[in-house]
Amino acid sequence: MQMATSLGVFTLLLFLGTSFHSQVIAAAPDSKLKLNSMILQESIIKKINGNPSAGWKAAMNPKFSNYTVGQFKYLLGAKPTPKKELRGVPVIGRLKSLKLPKEFDARKAWPQCSTIGRILDQGHCGSCWAFGAVESLSDRFCIHFGLNISLSVNDLLACCGFMCGDGCDGGYTIYAWRYFVNHGVVTEECDPYFDDIGCSHPGCTPEFPTPKCVRKCIDKNQLWSQSKHYGVNAYRTSSDPHDIMAEVYKNGPVEVDFTVYEDFAHYRSGVYKHITGDVLGGHAVKLIGWGTSDDGEDYWLLANQWNRGWGDDGYFKIKRGTNECDIEENVIAGLPSARNLDLVRQVAAVDALGFGDASA
Repeated sequence: MQMATSLGVFTLLLFLGTSFHSQVIAAAPDSKLKLNSMILQESIIKKINGNPSAGWKAAMNPKFSNYTVGQFKYLLGAKPTPKKELRGVPVIGRLKSLKLPKEFDARKAWPQCSTIGRILDQGHCGSCWAFGAVESLSDRFCIHFGLNISLSVNDLLACCGFMCGDGCDGGYTIYAWRYFVNHGVVTEECDPYFDDIGCSHPGCTPEFPTPKCVRKCIDKNQLWSQSKHYGVNAYRTSSDPHDIMAEVYKNGPVEVDFTVYEDFAHYRSGVYKHITGDVLGGHAVKLIGWGTSDDGEDYWLLANQWNRGWGDDGYFKIKRGTNECDIEENVIAGLPSARNLDLVRQVAAVDALGFGDASA
């Protein structure tokens, strides 16, 4: 009797196991099919452009004309920071009494800072987390110290290692800013971005692996250590829109990450809000201002790093004040440091005069 019961239980488990395995195998092709389908869909464009309350326009952006869903997902490299890690990060709030303009554009506020208006290209790598951080810090060096410099995404991407995440397979925005404090970041001139092909052409494949950390300037007349620019601190801004605006108004652009859905790939103009499509991942960008549309929609103004062939000449607007796609949830920044700046200026002066060899 006991043997018969055991045999029955075993048969039941075997059946359940086979059934479960069959369900998993059956689900796999659907998932693969989804990843291999094209990211740009006429049906999504029609749904958005045919919706008078959408507030934005969609198009078949040539940037992603040959991209599959899987290839697009690879570019979304902003990993969610574990909540326990965020507990030790200072949260900055600003005085509510601070009067802020109804609209603000960092490009106009600091016209002498050319980096603010640059639209870059992360190419074949999920390095958005590094781009948003390095671009914001570059802008802040100009705003606070008058240095119009482009800092190196490559340094952060290649040399931060596992502390920042997985390089081209994604990273954590807060650790990027901590890297600036602890290790500094060299200039783009010293260590240019590894993917010089970029993604201006349709269908950027295959995906590139994370570059190796070399710690040497490509120009042998420059020293890696002398090219380092540091951050003073790394902090979060509260999710209150007023605090975010005050931070940008006082100190310059900030890095934000947000949740990306399928429809975002189709953005062309207007104030984006999620209308249709599945969630695909997290993306980090640079927030440079805010305003209100002619239709009365409050928005954030952001610079993306998908070249100028995407969106509104590389920029986009997203609804402000409602935490659209979690855009107000994780705002990261830090102040630039004067550390090493005297040496940097001395080396720059020598180079400008054409004297000496900085590697000597």
